[in-house]
Amino acid sequence: MLAAFASPGPLVFQLGPFALRWYGLLIALAVLVGLVLSTRLARARGIDPALVADLLPVLVLGAVIGARLYYVLLEWRQYSSDWLGALAIWRGGIAIHGALIGGTLATVLFCRWRRQRFWSLLDVLVPAVALGQAIGRWGNFFNSEAFGLPTDLPWKLRIPFANRPPEFQGELYFHPTFLYESLWNLGVCALLLLLFRAGIRGRIKLPAGALSCIYLMAYSTGRVWIEGLRLDPLCLIGVPPFCSGGLRMAQLMSLVLIALGGMGLWWLYGRHRSLPDPSGVPL
Repeated sequence: MLAAFASPGPLVFQLGPFALRWYGLLIALAVLVGLVLSTRLARARGIDPALVADLLPVLVLGAVIGARLYYVLLEWRQYSSDWLGALAIWRGGIAIHGALIGGTLATVLFCRWRRQRFWSLLDVLVPAVALGQAIGRWGNFFNSEAFGLPTDLPWKLRIPFANRPPEFQGELYFHPTFLYESLWNLGVCALLLLLFRAGIRGRIKLPAGALSCIYLMAYSTGRVWIEGLRLDPLCLIGVPPFCSGGLRMAQLMSLVLIALGGMGLWWLYGRHRSLPDPSGVPL
């Protein structure tokens, strides 16, 4: 039970000046697992798996830059007089929506450079993205961050005093929102893999781009309610833990992505159109 203990801390081990952190280790694991999964999916869809390996460093770089830039822009009051601090990503401060934007732009540029179909390649990446998010979220547990409101539920999480917001320093147990999102992302990954397999076998019509639209809607639906519990939101207006007017940037972005995903599915299915798939494999 998460309530039975606090996080063991952010460090795996430290040897002199060298420190291995759980967050970095889990991100590396997420990238590796994502590479294995996406190359298998690419092979099943008739896409050269080497393309995924070639894309990976470009994708990771774009995602990291996007995640940091997005966070810094929304927290500009903190970095406006500290430009070097804005570059110090090792101190923390990234956002998944920024990573999605940066990673998508990197994939677009890669596909234009290599003359590949963007949507077909993106469809084999999104299940791995969901799985990687599920793994990476556990870095929040070791850092004692990304937790939610106080709770007495059986799965409550004990947060160290130093990590609690000033408004809640008298509380001991909180919602493990990182766990909620990790489990939700596992469910999203399972859904995408089931649909992918059904599409490959011809049981359902799954045009190129449909899986990416479903990912946007499925992930964002979970993020809307989970973000409502968190005490460290990025606010469009106001400051955490309570954004002015209740407006949280992640919820706003999630609603936009749900709308975009829905419009994409309507375009693909409602208008009876499909984006071409270069593999020639039945979708």
